[in-house]
Amino acid sequence: MNSMERMTRRLKGEPVDRVPNFDIMMNFAAHYIKKPLRAYYLDYRVLVDANMAMLENFDLDIVQAISDPYRETHDLGGEIIFEPDHNPLCVNPLLAEYADLEKIKFVAPADGPRMRDRLQALRAFRDKVGGEVPIMGWVEGAFAQGVDVRGINELMVDVSLEPAWVTELLEKLVEVEIAFAREQIKAGADIIGLGDAAASMINRAMYQKFALPYEQRIFAAVRELGALSRLHICGRTTHLLDLMAQSGADIIDVDWMVPFDRAAEVFRDRVALCGNFDPIVVMLQGTPDDVRRATRDCIDVGGPRMFSAGGCEIPDGTPHENLYAQNEVLAS
Repeated sequence: MNSMERMTRRLKGEPVDRVPNFDIMMNFAAHYIKKPLRAYYLDYRVLVDANMAMLENFDLDIVQAISDPYRETHDLGGEIIFEPDHNPLCVNPLLAEYADLEKIKFVAPADGPRMRDRLQALRAFRDKVGGEVPIMGWVEGAFAQGVDVRGINELMVDVSLEPAWVTELLEKLVEVEIAFAREQIKAGADIIGLGDAAASMINRAMYQKFALPYEQRIFAAVRELGALSRLHICGRTTHLLDLMAQSGADIIDVDWMVPFDRAAEVFRDRVALCGNFDPIVVMLQGTPDDVRRATRDCIDVGGPRMFSAGGCEIPDGTPHENLYAQNEVLAS
């Protein structure tokens, strides 16, 4: 059974030879092949080589064109600094003032250098593993993208003081994300992941107004082209689980601070659950036995459609034996 078959059967709740491993690996992957992070972010060939190494050495069931949240931000005109071996930094948010909203112009993915780089990665994955291993592209949720172009503190104030302005911003951003998702599918993506991390910091009413409708629109566009969707919201999202299930995602990641049994109860047959052991305490700092125990606990409560993964990205420096321990349990 190859990884594509394994994923397809798992989504239907059918028997598989082992639980699919959908860990998110970025910085770990770059350093595993001894490449600096700047190269991983800016050169699709490095990203592809790093993902292929994860596939071959750690039995992942997915390759991922995911790196950082600033691809769209960069191509929209944001000032991003890429130091040699650190995460990128947005030094000056694009929208310092409300009047700056006119700076947000639609950018076709093929015309944006960083979005185009992701498309090149997906074409390379398609050539290497297309049809055998799920290929995942990535977009930012409109709300998360709003944070990237405005700044998190500023946008969190805006949703209370200037909600109409925020809605106008999100309406512009969602069109960029939909276009980017569509082009990624055409380039070879089987799955579009959507990161909406900042949505964990707002209440239910705000999520329903400023995040959920845009997730739904992006996933509807993904579904129209026959691809799958994966929603990833870092942080404490227990208060949003039932709403997240309405997003249209086929797979939803939940972070480690969300009770996994609660997520399984809420999602039931509506959506596949992915997660959710603590990537720091368990995977980075724990022992192989800790990893085995946490992985087994997730399987025991996750149900027949559950996918295994850390609650968020597998940290750089994670002991290899801990990654092997996760896969031992998945295959048992």
